[in-house]
Amino acid sequence: MNRTPNGTSSQSVFLTSEDVKRARDRRHVRSHREGGRWWMVLWLLVGPGILVMLGENDGPSMISYAATGATYGIGFFLPFIALTFAMAFIVQEMTVRLGAVTKRGHAELIHERFGPFWGFFAMGDLVVGNLLTLVTEFIAIRAGLGFFGVPPALAVLGAFLLIVCIVSSQRYWTWERIVLSFAVFNVIFVPVAILAHPVSSAVVRSFFTWSPIAGGITTGFILLLMSNIGATVTPWMLFFQQSAVVDKGLTPIDIRHGRIDTALGAIIAAIAAIATVLATTPLFLHHVDASNFQGADFAKALIPYVGNIGATLFALGLFEAGIVAAITISLSSAYAFGEVTGHPHSMNSSIREAWPFYAILITAAGMAAVLVLIPNAPLVFITVIVNVIATLAMPPAIVFLLLLVNDREIMGEHANRGLSNFFGISVTVFLILAGIIFGISTVFPHLFASS
Repeated sequence: MNRTPNGTSSQSVFLTSEDVKRARDRRHVRSHREGGRWWMVLWLLVGPGILVMLGENDGPSMISYAATGATYGIGFFLPFIALTFAMAFIVQEMTVRLGAVTKRGHAELIHERFGPFWGFFAMGDLVVGNLLTLVTEFIAIRAGLGFFGVPPALAVLGAFLLIVCIVSSQRYWTWERIVLSFAVFNVIFVPVAILAHPVSSAVVRSFFTWSPIAGGITTGFILLLMSNIGATVTPWMLFFQQSAVVDKGLTPIDIRHGRIDTALGAIIAAIAAIATVLATTPLFLHHVDASNFQGADFAKALIPYVGNIGATLFALGLFEAGIVAAITISLSSAYAFGEVTGHPHSMNSSIREAWPFYAILITAAGMAAVLVLIPNAPLVFITVIVNVIATLAMPPAIVFLLLLVNDREIMGEHANRGLSNFFGISVTVFLILAGIIFGISTVFPHLFASS
């Protein structure tokens, strides 16, 4: 307890390194905003939205898109992928408002508003789901580097050490900019798509006709449909972006920039995803059976159609997708753990201040790295199934999100309005219907033509 000059008592104020670093970042934003330099304000505030969208263009997602192009070519899935990213923007925009207004991460808000049981349930569900997903990220890293002859153990160990180095920055701004520099390479799939020489008229026509669907609606089609949804809209995204918004220090006045950040991420990620489908369409056109492909097999199979340069870029893209997602997904687990248990949970905290946070982050990545080295694992099948599981887990997550963003006690004027609720509920209903159709196709496969 300290004494003021007039003799009254006042509580001591303890400032952590997290407080100091975040205040420094806000000072930069305020100075540029007051100077009318909107482009600098945007540059300083972008990050969480782009990272969450490009992070979701992860290893299993890009392999899923590659399998889609090799199986169905140009047709239904091009506009469908664009639709899924529109859904992702609707969902993630709500997390921007939640984080900026409440200054609480997603798991922390669930814990506060719905009680400890649901807080720990949400955290546990996320951590388990993230571990499965992290395994697939190291699969993509292993596949991408495997194209260049890098042994699996060396590829996985090297990626793990890279993750450790990046998260050891103990500075959110530094961490964010390093990961963004990796994430922009997601567009590396665009030149591969150009080298594949897609028929532009067929691409344009597909967006108006949502066709063709080669072979009709089969159980295989439904599996890839679910996988493509899970490649775009997943629970970890809610936890990561809301916590990142808080860690970055965004406030209600920054919500507009947060929306722009998220929209930019969705557009860039959608372009990269569609490019991946177009890149592997030659395999479909030349009747190459990709059903048993491992990750690196796609790059090798593309050599006759996109050349060595295109195949090399494709393999590098798989590595990039895996490493960015491994960093962001493991961080979302650490955020959730810290938020629910009450431990410090910021990339602006020192390792001494927040050692449980950093321990969870590194342990999650380490466990996944070990699991991916299991011999003879069906790698592509695992990646597709993990995306399907993510799709099935999403509706309950969105229900929590909608309840929180409609809570006027915590959101005030930034609570959802009619149109936002319409779109949010529509996404939820769509995901539930997709899950029901998948369940029916699994229990009654005879209702659909054999894949």
